Amino acid sequence: MGSVTLKHLVKSFGESTVVNDLDEVIRDGEFVTLLGPSGCGKTTILRMIAGFEKPTSGEIWFDDVLICGGKTFVPPEKRGIGMVFQSYAVWPHMTVYDNVAYPLTIKKVSKEETKSRVRQALSLMHLEKYAERLPSQLSGGQQQRVALARALVAEPQLLLLDEPLSNLDAKLRESMRFEIKRLQKALGITVIYVTHDQTEAMAMSDRIFVLNRGGLQQAGTPEEVYNKPANPFVADFLGKVEFFKGEAEPGRIVLPELSGESIAYAGDLRGKVYVAVRPENLLFSADGELYGTLEAQYYMGDVDDCRVRIGETLVRVITDGYAYKSMTAGQEVRLSVRDYIIYEDDGSLEETLEIRT
Repeated sequence: MGSVTLKHLVKSFGESTVVNDLDEVIRDGEFVTLLGPSGCGKTTILRMIAGFEKPTSGEIWFDDVLICGGKTFVPPEKRGIGMVFQSYAVWPHMTVYDNVAYPLTIKKVSKEETKSRVRQALSLMHLEKYAERLPSQLSGGQQQRVALARALVAEPQLLLLDEPLSNLDAKLRESMRFEIKRLQKALGITVIYVTHDQTEAMAMSDRIFVLNRGGLQQAGTPEEVYNKPANPFVADFLGKVEFFKGEAEPGRIVLPELSGESIAYAGDLRGKVYVAVRPENLLFSADGELYGTLEAQYYMGDVDDCRVRIGETLVRVITDGYAYKSMTAGQEVRLSVRDYIIYEDDGSLEETLEIRT
C-alpha cells in the first residue's frame, strides 16, 4: 500500500458538513500536506484515513483495496499505518527503547527482530544514546523524535502526521521539518501531513491541498499554489498579499486606490478586477510606475519590511535588509510591480477572505 484514493468523501456532524465531496488521489511516495485554518476539516480527513472516524459517504482506498465505504470498514489497527499526533503521546513510565518497541511487542514480534528494528528506528532519528532514558529526561524535540521512531518501527507504507511540530519552539520546528522530509525521502513512504502553518507546508510538501470550510480550494505543488493561486482565499492564506481594486483596460489596469496609477496588463479580462500583489513583488525603482512616500521601515535582519503611502493607501513592501541603510522615512519613492495576480471582481472579496479561527 502506497497510494491513497479519496472518492467523494463527505463527513457531517449533525447538520454541519465539515468535509464536502473530497475527491483526490495521494500518490505512492508522495508528501501531501492538508493546509487550512482551524475548522476547515483537515484533521477530520486525517482521522477518516486513519479509521478513527467513519465517513458519512464516499470511499477510501489504499492502492486497489477498499478500506472504507458502503458496508466495508477496516479498523485502524489493520490499516498498516503509522500516526504521530500534536501531543507526543509517549509513555512516561517507559524508556525510549521500550516506547519505540511497543508496537512490535503488541504484534508479538520476536525479541531479536524487535531489537534490530528498534535500533534501526533509533538510528534514523539520532536517538541511539538516549535508549535507556525516560521521556522526562528528554527535550520536546527529542520526545517528538521518539514518537516518530515508534510510528516508523512498524515499517508503515503510510505515515499520518497531525500538527506534530506545533508544540516546539521556532528553531527546533525548522530543523524538524527537514528531518521529517529527509526521513520520508530515505524510506520512500507516503506521508499525509496536517498543519495550519503555510511555511511548513511550503518547505516539506510535494503537493499542498488548501482547504477552507470543508472544501478543497486548490491542490498543487508549493510553487503552483503560491504563484498561481486558484482564488483570493488561497492567495491570502499562502504568504503575504495586498489586494487592490482595479479597472482592466486594453494594455493596462487602472488602480483607483493607488492615486489612479496604472500597471501594464496583457490579459483578456475587462472591467472590474482584483489585483493581488505580494510585498516581495513590489520593488523600489527609479523608473517605477507607482509614486509614493516611505512612511515606515521595520528592520528584520534579512529583510526590510516597509510601508509606502500611495495616495490614501498604505502599501507593504518587503525588500533586501541592506535597503534599510539607504532609505529614510518621509522620502519620496517609486515602485515597480514585478508580478501580480488578477481576479475578476464579483463583489465577494471580503466574504472570500473570511478565515474561521
